[in-house]
Amino acid sequence: MLCRLTLCGRASLRLAPALGCLASRQKHTLPDLPYDYGALQPHINAEIMQLHHSKHHATYVNNLNIAEEKYAEALAKGDVTAQISLQPALRFNGGGHINHTIFWTNLSPSGGGEPRGELLEAIQRDFGSFEKLKEKMTALSVGVQGSGWAWLGYNKDSNRLQALACANQDPLQGTTGLIPLLGIDVWEHAYYLQYKNVRPDYLKAIWNVINWVNVKERFESCKK
Repeated sequence: MLCRLTLCGRASLRLAPALGCLASRQKHTLPDLPYDYGALQPHINAEIMQLHHSKHHATYVNNLNIAEEKYAEALAKGDVTAQISLQPALRFNGGGHINHTIFWTNLSPSGGGEPRGELLEAIQRDFGSFEKLKEKMTALSVGVQGSGWAWLGYNKDSNRLQALACANQDPLQGTTGLIPLLGIDVWEHAYYLQYKNVRPDYLKAIWNVINWVNVKERFESCKK
């Protein structure tokens, strides 16, 4: 949202340039899944994937576009009160869009198994073993009260991997500074239709579809 406004240059905070940004702002769109809705079965069924992607993620995208339009209007008018009031909507819907865009690529019908190469070495260094990482992220996921995410992230300052949970749709990098590598969605809409209220069963199953190739690519990219 803010980065789009700055495309107009340093003068973007003045009225006329801000209006120009408003007119040229590109809307967010729902990304396509890199696989069919039923491709992750039996671990995550097709009905969950269809509702999760086409309804829940689409709603975050739609509401983010609405919030950004209102923010741009408030910025053009110099209405600081309105800008502040829109922050929760931007955080929630923007986070929802960011998180799910990562999540879909973190999953694959050919996933599962263990990571390899430098990523596995980093996991062994920072968590002791791959199994201990799974235990850590599963515990974080189970421990989320209400809705949220468990994340494996990369700390560029320490060159270390870290695992932690974020509430609701708070995006990992925007709220902690860690670069997201792997996210596990523990909102009920991610599993309830199949696993009911037994979140641990969903968490056991999801490791069978984790796309370690994607996680490894993210890890290598953020180290450059």
